[in-house]
Amino acid sequence: MKLTYTQRFIIIIILVSIVSCKDAVLPKPSSYLRLDYPEAEYANFESKCPFTFEMNSEAVIKGEKDCGFTITYPKMKATIYLTYKPVNNDIEKLLSDAQKLTYEHVIKADDILEQPYLNPSKKVYGMFYQVDGNAATNSQFYVTDSTKHFVTGSVYFYAKPNFDSIMPAASYVKNDMQRLMETLKWK
Repeated sequence: MKLTYTQRFIIIIILVSIVSCKDAVLPKPSSYLRLDYPEAEYANFESKCPFTFEMNSEAVIKGEKDCGFTITYPKMKATIYLTYKPVNNDIEKLLSDAQKLTYEHVIKADDILEQPYLNPSKKVYGMFYQVDGNAATNSQFYVTDSTKHFVTGSVYFYAKPNFDSIMPAASYVKNDMQRLMETLKWK
């Protein structure tokens, strides 16, 4: 059986349309890592130290000597370091050291936001620093009663500083640090 030119043309058209009727290959759209953390639940933390505060129940606290603590967040690979120092007529030096520690990150930081904290009824005064950019720490604070007690806190992540990738965790821990600072009471 010999096919005519028209029949061959129709068969070619049918074959081409069958072969070409596949879904078009499209590149997949960019996606972003979604990190969901549980809503924070806070509990009061007390020890033999001259202060108390509220902390996230998801965090693990370990005491160290001289009323220094580490508060770890295992799921986020983050640690808040708390340091206590008694004030012995050296409040200017303690304030200077705390501010110097924060501003050592200015080389890598895009911006450092200062948020003063005043609670005269509890005699708690301090400063909260939010460090934006690829600095080693994203948040720091200090609080004092100006005469007896001085507490500093800073958060560090066990990852290369890349603010874009740790931003959800950094924001979560920053909120916890602010809560800790705002609920701190002297004994």
